[in-house]
Amino acid sequence: MLRVSNVDLYYGAAQALRGVSINAEIGKVTCLLGRNGVGKTSLLQAIIGHLPIRGGEIIWNDRTLCSRSSGSMSAAQRARAGIAYVPQGREIFPLLTVEENLRTGFAPLPRAKRQIGDDIYELFPVLKDMLGRRGGDLSGGQQQQLAIARALVTRPRLLVLDEPTEGIQPSIIKDIERVISYLRGQGDMAILLVEQYFDFAHALADDFAVMDRGQIVMHGAIGDYAADDIKTHLTV
Repeated sequence: MLRVSNVDLYYGAAQALRGVSINAEIGKVTCLLGRNGVGKTSLLQAIIGHLPIRGGEIIWNDRTLCSRSSGSMSAAQRARAGIAYVPQGREIFPLLTVEENLRTGFAPLPRAKRQIGDDIYELFPVLKDMLGRRGGDLSGGQQQQLAIARALVTRPRLLVLDEPTEGIQPSIIKDIERVISYLRGQGDMAILLVEQYFDFAHALADDFAVMDRGQIVMHGAIGDYAADDIKTHLTV
């Protein structure tokens, strides 16, 4: 499992995360909720190795990814350890074809495992019909499916998704919900999902945490709290 314990993170003199702790277990979806600008993406960037922490520790499957005392694994090392990231805004390569975008997921894999499994196309059949099309020519929803598929090519044990429903049409949101539910049901992956669309998060989450001003202000099993109580921390 992923264990984030008492993490502090700064941008210069400004503190973005204050003693943040959160867990994500294999076979479960853990959803991180919160308004814009409260530190959600900063936490994900710390987990995947793009931002350094100043206090606390992050542990994945009993391996310390980073702590003040033991230093930090690089983002590439974390990818090889089974962590995959789907960034906010998708960040696919617009001039590469769909197939070339998928192949960029080969980087952390040993050469013998560098192949796109049939399960990728079963989860995202639209991509199989567009392998030769440039990523930039896809719709926003298709690009989001491509970004998730690219992450799954790495065969992750921890899948980190940053607002996968942002700017996506409702039909594609349902497809993404189906994929995440399927991945959870396989029982071999932990999923950490950052989301603002409450209904989407509520339908998928086993556990959740709410952030406000760089701190976790509510957490637990999704069924232990009334939806309205959670939503009070999300409204502007």
